Amino acid sequence: MNSRASSLAWLAVIVAIGLNLRPLLTSVSPLMSVILPATGLSFRGASLLTGLPVVAMGVCAFGASALSRSIGNARGVAIGLVAIIGACAARIVAGNAAVFIASAAVAGTGVAIIQALLPGVMKTRFAMRLPFAMGLYSASLMAGGGLGASITPGVAAHASWQAALACWALPALLALAAWLALMRADPLPHAPATRHAAPSPSLMRNRRAWVLGIFFGLVNGGYTSLVAWMPAYYQQLGRDVTQSGALLAMLTVFQAISALFLPMAASRVGRTRDRRAWIAAGLCAQLAGFALLLCAPLAAPGVTVALLGAGLGGVFALTLVLTLDHADDPALAARLVAFVQGVGFVIAAVAPVVAGIVRDATGGFTMSWALLAASLVAMIALSTAFGPRSYARAMRAAQPPSARDDTRSSRRECRSSARRDTDGDSARRSPRP
Repeated sequence: MNSRASSLAWLAVIVAIGLNLRPLLTSVSPLMSVILPATGLSFRGASLLTGLPVVAMGVCAFGASALSRSIGNARGVAIGLVAIIGACAARIVAGNAAVFIASAAVAGTGVAIIQALLPGVMKTRFAMRLPFAMGLYSASLMAGGGLGASITPGVAAHASWQAALACWALPALLALAAWLALMRADPLPHAPATRHAAPSPSLMRNRRAWVLGIFFGLVNGGYTSLVAWMPAYYQQLGRDVTQSGALLAMLTVFQAISALFLPMAASRVGRTRDRRAWIAAGLCAQLAGFALLLCAPLAAPGVTVALLGAGLGGVFALTLVLTLDHADDPALAARLVAFVQGVGFVIAAVAPVVAGIVRDATGGFTMSWALLAASLVAMIALSTAFGPRSYARAMRAAQPPSARDDTRSSRRECRSSARRDTDGDSARRSPRP
C-alpha cells in the first residue's frame, strides 16, 4: 500500500471508529420521557446513563498505557469496539434499570480504551498533519453524536425504544471489521522491546498535566450536560420529542463542523503553535450560547445551539491538539493524552449528575446553565497560560532522561549552528586587509 493510499485508508477507518463513540450517549436523551416510566428511573438515576459512561471513560483512560504495552494498540482498539458492540446489543433487553446502567458502564469502558489509544497512533501516523487528523477525528465524534440524536427517535417510533438503542451495535460492528482489515493490510509498527528500559516518570506530579486535565474536563462538562438534559429542557418548555432531538442533532452538526475547521485554522497561525486565541473564541461562543439558553431559549433556538455546538466542538478538538503539542515524543504524547482524558472525563461525568440533582431539587435547569456559564469565564482566564513557550518547560520533568538529553543535544547543535552562521556572516562582512 503506497503512502497516499495508506493515509486515506487510515483516515477513513479513524472516521468510522469515531462515529461510534458518541451515539451511546446522544441516543438516550431524546427518549428520556419514554425511558423514565419504563425503567422507573428518577432524573437523578437517569443522569447515570450519561454520567457513568463518562466516568468509565476517565477511569479506564489511566490504564490505557498499560493496556497498550501489554496487548498493543491494534488489539486495544478492537477490544474497545467489541465492548461497544456488546453493550449496545444488550439494550435490546434493557427493560430494567440495572441492565441499562450496566450497559452504559461497559460501553463507556470501550470508548475510554479507544479514545486513549487513537490520539497516540495519530501522533505517529500524521505527525506533520496532526491538526487536520485530530480535527477529522473530533468531527467524526460529533457527527456520530448527531446521528445518535436524530436517528434514534425515528427507529423508536417504528419499532421500540430498546431496538432504537440496540441498533447502534451494527455500525460499531462495521467499524470493527474495517479496523481488522486495515491491521492486516497496513499494521501498526511494533515498538522495539527494551529489557532494561528506565521507567517513565509519572504524570501524577506534573502540574501542567493536571491543568490540562481540569480544562478538558470543564470543556466536556458542558457537552455531557447538554447531551443529557437539553432535550428534556426543551420538552419542559413545550417542544416534543422529535423537535428536541432535532435541536440536539443540530448541536452536534455545528460541533462537527467546528471540530474539523477550527484546528485547521489554528494551525495556520505560524510555527509558534499558539492556540490560545482560537480556544478563547470557542469559549466565548459557548458563553453566548448559554446566555441565550438562560435568557431567551425559545426566541432563537437555532442560534443558541449553533453557538454552543461551534464552541464545544472547536474547543474539544483544540484541547486535544494543545495536549499533543506539549510533547514531541509520541510515547509521552500518548501518555499525556490518556492522563488528560482520564482526569477530564471523570470531571465531565459529574456535570450531568449535578444537573440532574439540581433538576430534582428546583424543578428546572436554570441554575445548571448558570454554573456552566460561570465555568466558561474561568476557562477563558485559564487558557491564557497555554503559551507555546511553556510547553517544553512544563513537561520537562515528565520526559525520560534520554529524551531530555536528546533535547539538550538538539539545542546545543542549534546554538552551535547559529554561532557558525554568525561567524561566517561576520567574516564575509569584514573588509579584507
